Order: sequence, then structure tokens, then C-alpha cells
Amino acid sequence: MSAFAGMEDILREFLVESYENLDRLDQQFVVLEEDPGNKEVLADIFRTIHTIKGTSGFFGLGKLERLTHTGENLLSLLRDGRKALDPAVTTDLLAMVDAVRVMLKSIEATQGEGTADYGPLIQALAAHLGTPSPPQDTTAATSAREPAAECGTPAPTPTPAMGQILVETGVAREDQLDEALRQQAQGDPRHVGEILVEKGAVEPEAIRTALARQQEGKAREGSVADSTLRVDVHHLDRLMNLAGELVLVRNQLLQFSTRIDDAGFNPILQRLNIITTELQEGVMKTRMQPIGNVWSKFPRIVRDLAHGCGKQIRLETEGKDTELDKTILEAIKDPLTHIVRNSVDHGVESPEDRLAAGKAVEGVIHMRAFHEGGQVNIEIRDDGAGLDTESIRRKAVERHVVSAEVADQMSERDLVNLVFMPGFSTAKQVSNVSGRGVGMDVVRTNITRIGGTVDMTSERGQGSILKIKIPLTLAIIPALVVKIDDERFAVPQVNLLELVRLEGEQARRGIEQIHGAPVYRLRGRLLPLVNLRSQLGKPGAADDSSINIVVLQADGRPFGLIVDEITDTEEIVVKPLWAALKHIRLFAGATIMGDGSVALILDVLGLAQQSHVISESRHEALAELSQSQREGAEDRETLLLFRIGDSHMAVRLDQVDRLEELPLDRIERTGTQEVVQYRGSILPLVRPSDHLPERRRERRGDGQEATAMLQVVVYRHGSSSYGLVVDGIEDIAHEEIAVRREATREGVTGVVVVHDRITEMLDLELLARKVG
Repeated sequence: MSAFAGMEDILREFLVESYENLDRLDQQFVVLEEDPGNKEVLADIFRTIHTIKGTSGFFGLGKLERLTHTGENLLSLLRDGRKALDPAVTTDLLAMVDAVRVMLKSIEATQGEGTADYGPLIQALAAHLGTPSPPQDTTAATSAREPAAECGTPAPTPTPAMGQILVETGVAREDQLDEALRQQAQGDPRHVGEILVEKGAVEPEAIRTALARQQEGKAREGSVADSTLRVDVHHLDRLMNLAGELVLVRNQLLQFSTRIDDAGFNPILQRLNIITTELQEGVMKTRMQPIGNVWSKFPRIVRDLAHGCGKQIRLETEGKDTELDKTILEAIKDPLTHIVRNSVDHGVESPEDRLAAGKAVEGVIHMRAFHEGGQVNIEIRDDGAGLDTESIRRKAVERHVVSAEVADQMSERDLVNLVFMPGFSTAKQVSNVSGRGVGMDVVRTNITRIGGTVDMTSERGQGSILKIKIPLTLAIIPALVVKIDDERFAVPQVNLLELVRLEGEQARRGIEQIHGAPVYRLRGRLLPLVNLRSQLGKPGAADDSSINIVVLQADGRPFGLIVDEITDTEEIVVKPLWAALKHIRLFAGATIMGDGSVALILDVLGLAQQSHVISESRHEALAELSQSQREGAEDRETLLLFRIGDSHMAVRLDQVDRLEELPLDRIERTGTQEVVQYRGSILPLVRPSDHLPERRRERRGDGQEATAMLQVVVYRHGSSSYGLVVDGIEDIAHEEIAVRREATREGVTGVVVVHDRITEMLDLELLARKVG
């Protein structure tokens, strides 16, 4: 019979709470080491260890209780100012935290504390006390009666200790409790409850009841406990699946509604659409977690590695409240850990090298997360030595990563990104952290697998910046639907750069061949092409009078996918592939379309690898391009150019979802706001002339009544879509942008020169906030 029979629920609650507390302790010890006088942090650490010690005694976990008991006494000396915190003390206390974590995992798995010997660790902790063995807990009587209030802080309403509960409920007498406390103070390592049971003063069932009441009292104390609820992840996954099924049914109804004309049905469908969207967003929010949950362990990692390498490094974080899906969070945990370890090991220099370079002794690693364009952006920046691109060039040639001819023509950024190649390392020697050439390639592979991108820049002597872009969730994603014959395929929009259509003479002569591989010159750069029909092994050929090219990006490299037809974009619910198809690299999953048919979701990275775009065509294209063609390409942006009245304006193309022409007679109003029914939802219209200072004019001057059509740029801000009404779409430009002048009015982020014309960059986010 289990030692914890009848107490499984209480034990589980203890384990969950202890895991959370230990994760917080890692951060708190690092903070305390930097600020030893922080009484608030020290008191919180003490209470956490005291709680674990007390509960472990009740469960009869002697090894765990002895370890935490010794650590508690050391913390008591630190709290009272009788002992100074130094790196050796911090290291041993962190070792205690690690040991507690190991024991808790063993208890969870086997209901035992494991076979490890923690005697040396206990002796190391005791040595800081100035005693050869752990001293007795002189605070036992006090802590059993009620927790003492910290000096300088208001005393909280205490949760009754177990002994008090036993006395108050008449289960034990006051003299029996006093005797048990005296026995404990004289060296008995057992918990008060165990002593009372051994003396026959109380029954074991009474102890369980008292502990349950104590736990209830703790739950009532914290305001956080009142507003939060622990829910099993499997329940959330099921809710997410059901929400996805509801989205599919909604899509089917919306498609069905286009074939009927029923004035009573459409309002009901519109209401269903709104409720489904809100439910989907609400369920997704329950799976969203702050990235700080992953970052919480990095201060400890940086601290330990820096001490081991003899370096002084400070970790700074920004945007730790940025939220993303739990699945994505789990997927990026290991890649981020590897990046941080690399930055510490051979990114930041030693104190001697930093002083010689005129830098501060203490290096800095800065981590930043923020939302942009429906994705999460993560930046890891260090102020270290940066990468030696000439050394990278030599190593790349020596290890046959690229040929000498290609290496000579590669830009600084291309050279820096060679660190993501398998087997490539810039470390001068192999350490237990890095230098084996395994890791950065895995980082990129893992990030790419979840639809993300990784890019790195470095400046010699100034440091490196690694930028990661990842989707918010993988469950429901926007996708572009394409066709080969009558079969439909979904392409995740996170990989989509732009669409290109070639017609007539351009279609017949626009495709070139380099070493047998088809390419297309897109704005002066060679774009490798992949024919989806041939990759699927389908016979026949598409009509060569027109060619549709979907420009995608995989592993940071663009390529064009030739398809028969581009149909539409829509949000799709991702379903896993059947087991029999999982070995096929072309597909990442499946989805159910609005008419009930199944469409396969293309795996853009797998498609690029299978067609050898990544391994071969990229290098051929680089060799073909001259240095002058590629110079400054890293600083270029793709802009959508349009006209509003007499003003030429632009926005970044990655902010745009779609370009539409809508009939003027479809405009309706909700209050004073213009809206249109659009793709099953209500799209608010934004007229810049109504919001930009010094550009107000009569609506009749917009020049769109003549055609009875409205030109609209559809974009997304947060979870909502907006329609930007413009007078005319002019062009898409891929230009090196240099802001010539800061913004002179609200609603514009800056003034640039594009195609030799002064162009204002429109602030789409501000316009969305004005509309509300």
C-alpha cells in the first residue's frame, strides 16, 4: 500500500505548489546576490523553504525535511543580518534548490525521495552556519504557533498552524501540543503531527483533516488564488479542438449562405459568426502564457555559466508579459536556452578582454519580446566581441560549407548566418557548453518547424543580435489556398512574402535556367522556382499563357512556388496528418474546407528541402549575383504605395492582408462608423482624410464615385481587421528606406523618398485605435 494512501490529492497540490515556488526561487536568489540587502526577497525565500520543510515533515519525507531544515537555518541567519551573503553561500543554496527539485520529481514518479546522498550538501550548508552539523531549529515553537511578521512590513493575518487547529477543534490538548513542541526543539526531526500520532494523542485521520483545513486557509489568504484556477492542459486541448470544429462549421455555413437568399437566415448567421470568433479567441487566450515563464530560468543559467567561465554578465529582459500559445512556448524553450548559453560562453568576452577593448567589465545580454504583425518577435542582443566574418569565411571554405568563389561574394549578413549550418562553429575550443558545431543548426530547424524564422546580425567588437519571429499559435492559422488541377492546398501565410503573376510574353520568356534549375528575376534578384505539380508527381502541365508564383520563405531564404491557381485566403484549423502520411515531407497537416472537403497543408520548409532550394539553388543564385546587386539589400523593405488625395503614402507590405475593390453601395453605418460586410464579418472602414490633420476635405473629392467602387487596403491590428480607404493603389516597391524627415503630424510615422517622390509612411496602428 502506498505511503501516501488517502492523501494523494494533498500530495499533488503540494508538488504543484512546490514546483512553482522553486522556479521563483531561482530568480530570487540571483536578484538577492545582486542586492543582498533586499529584505523582502529574502523573507519570501525563507517562507518558501519553511513551507516545503513543514509539509515534507508531515508526509514523512525525512531526507527532504533535513535538507530544507538546514537551508532554512542558514536563511534565518541571512535574514537576521548575522551572516553575509556571498557567492559561495548563494551557490550552495541554489544547489539545495536543485536537490529539492530532484527529490520532488522522484516523489512524483516513485513516491520515494530517491537514493541520492545529500549528506555532503547538508554539511556544506551547515559549514556556513559555523557548526559541524545542522543546528536544531530554535524557531520551531514560534513557527508552529504562528508565523512571525517581517520587520518593517505589516503582519498578515496568519494561517493557523496544524497544532493550533488540533487544539481548537478539541482533537489534542494544549499540554500535549507543548510537549510535542519541546520534543521537536530538543532535536526530534519529525513533524509535530507525527510526534502526536506516535504518542497516541491523535489519530492519523485527524492530522489529514487538520492539514486539509490548513491548506484551505492558505488558499483563502491570497487574492491570486481567488482569481485563478488550475485546469488540466488536456481539458484545454479538448476545448481548443471543439472551438476549431465550430470554426469549420461556421465556415461551411458562410459558404452555404452565398447560395441562398433568406433575409431571416443572414442575421442569425452573422450572430453565430461573431459568437464563434469570440469563443475561438477566448479559448485561445486560455492557452496563452507569458514568455516570462520560459525566461524565468535564464537568470540562473546566466549566473551559473558566467561564474563557471569567470565572467561578469548581467541579464536584462524586456516584454516578459508578451503572450503566446503554450505549444509554441514549449517548442522555443530549448532553442532559447541554447542561444543564451552560446552568448555567455563565447559571445561576451572575459573581463580582461573587455577592459583591453575599453568596455565595462560587466557584459550585458538583453532579451526583448514584442508583438508585431500577428507574430511574436524575440531579440537576443549581447555587447560582446561580435563575429569575425573573415574567420567565418575561411572556416566555411575549409569545411567545404561553400566554395571559395561563393564565399568571396557573400555579404556580411550571409556570412554571419553560416553559423546556422550543420557542423559549423566559431568557438576556438570545445567546451562543455559549445564548440562542437551542434546546436545553432538545430535552433533554426526547431524554430522553422513551427513556422518561425531566425536571423542574425553581428558587428565586430560591438556584439551580436539574433532575431526570431514566431506565430502566436499553431492551432488556427491564416492560410493561402492554391490549386493544382482540382485539388486544393493550404500555404501558411507566415511563410508568404508576395504573389507574382506572369502573363503573355512575360510568362513565356520570364523563366530562366541556371545549371538546369528554373529561376525568375524578381526586382533584380534571382528567385529559385519550384513547380508544385512536379513535386506532387502529377502528369501534365499548366497553361503556359500565364504563370502564378507564390513567393515563400523557408529557413530565411525566398523561393517561388508555381501553382495552377490562387483561390483565396482564410483561417484554417490545423489537423494532424494520418500516421500513414507523416513520412511525407511535403505536408505539415490537413484542414477541412468550407465545403467539407479535405485540403492538405504544405510544409514550406520540407518543400524547399525536397526540391533542394535550400542546399543548392541558394548558393547558385548568390554566385550569379554581383556584389553591386546585393549591396544594401539587407536594409530594403517592401512597401505598398498608394495615393490619398494629392499625397503619396505607403505602408509596409507585411502589414497588409489583402487589397480589395468593394462596391460603394455596400457601405453601411453603425452609429457614425462606416462598415461593410466582408468575408463573413463586419469590416470597419478607415478614411485617412478624416483623421490626418491638414488633410481634411470633402468626401466627394475622393474621386471614387465615378467608378462606384471603393479601393480598400485590408490590414489587421491586434485581433481585428480594418479597411483603409485609398484613392488609388500605385505600386509595390522594394527599396532601401532612409527616413529623410521625422513625422510632422499625427498619423504619419515619417517621410521617405520612394521612386524619387516624397512619400509619407502611414501609421496604421494609430488609425485603428482612432476607429476603435
